Amino acid sequence: MTPVRYGIYLANLDPTLGREIAKTRPVVVVSLDAMNEYAGTVVVCPLTTSLHPTWRSRLAVRCAGKPAEIALDQIRTLSVLRLTRKIDALPAEKAARLRELIVEMYGLP
Repeated sequence: MTPVRYGIYLANLDPTLGREIAKTRPVVVVSLDAMNEYAGTVVVCPLTTSLHPTWRSRLAVRCAGKPAEIALDQIRTLSVLRLTRKIDALPAEKAARLRELIVEMYGLP
């Protein structure tokens, strides 16, 4: 499987250390398609159903019809072998907002 940018996939995030988000859960791929095709890894943000609407590091979305948040504070690189199947994709407006928040959190001043 070649993951696509802004696709939402189920991923096995275990094992984890400390306060990393664990278990099998949805993740949104944020790495570029060219990287996803050749690197064998993807950069992802996990989704959570523990909602914190006032946190700037979270983006409210719907995944498979359910409310969730993208946890930008938990961005990480995974092997594509951790991804099991595609379950959804971000709408264009949410993808644009996700890009803005990533730049805000991790970009240059």
